[in-house]
Amino acid sequence: MSHTMQWNAGHYDEKMNFVSQYGKGLIDWLAPVAGERILDLGCGTGDLTAQLAETGAVVTGSDFSPEMIATARSKYPHLSFEVADAHTYRTDQPYDAIFSNAALHWMKGPEEVAKSVWLALAPGGRFVAEFGGKGNCEQVIQALRFALGKIGISADDRHPWYFPSVGEYTSLLERQGFRVVLASHFDRPTVMPDNDRGLRHWLDSFCSPFFAGLTENEIDEACRAATEWLRPTLYSGGQWIIDYKRIRVIARKESATGDQGAAS
Repeated sequence: MSHTMQWNAGHYDEKMNFVSQYGKGLIDWLAPVAGERILDLGCGTGDLTAQLAETGAVVTGSDFSPEMIATARSKYPHLSFEVADAHTYRTDQPYDAIFSNAALHWMKGPEEVAKSVWLALAPGGRFVAEFGGKGNCEQVIQALRFALGKIGISADDRHPWYFPSVGEYTSLLERQGFRVVLASHFDRPTVMPDNDRGLRHWLDSFCSPFFAGLTENEIDEACRAATEWLRPTLYSGGQWIIDYKRIRVIARKESATGDQGAAS
């Protein structure tokens, strides 16, 4: 069963702005150069696209969500944004670099995405990304299994994310033809805003596929059950701290050809 993610761009900007804050460090890994053509893949509401553009790079932001792109265009009307699916993305003007922060784990066809990135990069181009890795938010997922299981729903059937190990993901890139220059899989406990309400903000922002078809009362009850399940482990000092585990990777396209068969 497919459950489409529903994005609330305003709530995302107000309560989940830590996503862009952490992404600033990824820009250092990218080391953008003035005049470079860069694609921000999964750009959300455009904050990091704008920061990339401040370096003098020529940046395009791309996202699957029309609402996110509409918000990005309203915030940064001087920049270029487009609605596109990374699984099938194609361009006639190759990029010098492709940047992606907190987006790849929403893309359930990673081979297709790797092929899109490969084809969109100029020879010698680089791919710099951060996203959820194996074990990311695992305690929250276990809590959702518990909460939804109480009403006969399998959380695993509705799981919207791709959280690979670093070995899985670097191997996938290598099969596509990339040379993986650097890869890291690390813990990043992440504090939520608004004290006791923080976990609910996170669930409201990122978990709509788990709650598809439920009434507001059923969603509220599932969130309450998940909250109490998690409180002993993720609530500390008046704050919710989500158990993030992230992958960062730098990969290069060193030739014009790759193993297209592996990603077709």
